[in-house]
Amino acid sequence: MKSALVAHLQQVGHEVSDLGPHNLESVDYPDFGYKLARAVATGAAERGIAICGSGIGISIAVNRNPACRCALVSEPLSAQLSREHNDANVIALGARLIGAEMAKTCVDIFLATPFGGDRHQRRVNKLTNPDIA
Repeated sequence: MKSALVAHLQQVGHEVSDLGPHNLESVDYPDFGYKLARAVATGAAERGIAICGSGIGISIAVNRNPACRCALVSEPLSAQLSREHNDANVIALGARLIGAEMAKTCVDIFLATPFGGDRHQRRVNKLTNPDIA
């Protein structure tokens, strides 16, 4: 799935930083989730796409960083709402649960959808800083 998404994103003109893994050997997904979260938190990447078998573990790893709002998505509406309502800056996809074409659609919508702001902004502020809740 990762190679299909990288090729798709490059084809439509996006700059892609592939943070790995770079082979099919078993890896510890938290290592890659933390690496992606650091890239987004430091501004090295504007948004991120995280992939593991189910998408669950990698989304938990990414969300350990308070600067990240990672949403697990499996269809277009959740990809859209993750941006509109939650200003998600990372999406997680389950490679064993959705196909490459659905993943491409979710990623395209995620990247094209702006944050809705307004009433959602105060909620996003609380997601980033729980002390203001």
